[in-house]
Amino acid sequence: MLRTNINLLAFIEKLYAAQERKDNIILRTFGKGERLLEQDIKIDKVFIIREGVTKCYLTEENDKDYIFELLGKGEITGETEALKNRACLCTIEAISPVTAYCMSSAFFLSLIDNNLDFNKILLHVLTDRILNTSSRSSFQQLYPLEYGLSKLLQLQEKEQITLTRDDMAAYLGITIRSLNRTLKQLKKE
Repeated sequence: MLRTNINLLAFIEKLYAAQERKDNIILRTFGKGERLLEQDIKIDKVFIIREGVTKCYLTEENDKDYIFELLGKGEITGETEALKNRACLCTIEAISPVTAYCMSSAFFLSLIDNNLDFNKILLHVLTDRILNTSSRSSFQQLYPLEYGLSKLLQLQEKEQITLTRDDMAAYLGITIRSLNRTLKQLKKE
């Protein structure tokens, strides 16, 4: 439910500390509700989350949001856009205060060209993303809604974050009405 990547975080922290002028990778902070990336907007930055939690969501043509992932420590955003030189596919928004390492797309691409260790880590990141998306799709199809909701509620408690009902519904791919009905059922049990 909450994606993290300690290997990538450790790699970037070493790279950050080794910089002489601290200009290739900088540390940025985002308050709750601030956006790191915005859907359909062209950017030239890649972020690796150091602290905090973000939501990665897509807004459909009917103005409904669908949350793909909750991203935590070590997760990377903006890499697909840098690799494909395209506008942002999704919006990445802080749901808690976030600190993130920020690098230009040009520096990110130079790491890919010149650093084999970074390439290996990035391949693992992209492979894990495909596997996680597949697993989540089957999970949502094969398990009852109550189970997914209870897992989401446990995550909130564990990570000390608060998701709005809109966010919970968007993550589960359901309407607010279905969410409220399911919450009511869980309270009865």
